[in-house]
Amino acid sequence: MTFYKKNFGKIGEEKACQYLQNHDFKIIKKNFRTKWGEIDIIALKDKILYFIEVKTRSNINKGYPYEAVKKYKINHIKKTSYFFILNSKYKDYKMKIGVISIVLENNNEIINFFDDLE
Repeated sequence: MTFYKKNFGKIGEEKACQYLQNHDFKIIKKNFRTKWGEIDIIALKDKILYFIEVKTRSNINKGYPYEAVKKYKINHIKKTSYFFILNSKYKDYKMKIGVISIVLENNNEIINFFDDLE
């Protein structure tokens, strides 16, 4: 991964955190890693834990960012989220998997949040 892509991804994650906080989410953890994968953001709202993948693109020439989240990625997020829950104080909370899709193009930003993916 190039420095530009990594930096661009970090900008997207920061914007995703701002978006969530503006919508009354509490950020629990960022970049949670296990041997099964990584979860970009773990957030809490209304006793529901959200395990969120963030995808950021500079344009939609190759499709919208959320389209890059395939079934295998969702399965990695599920395995990683189970590990997080088993080792946390959130065992009794509901769980949702989500994607924040961000397009940053020509000083415009489009942010979409898709939650409860299966």
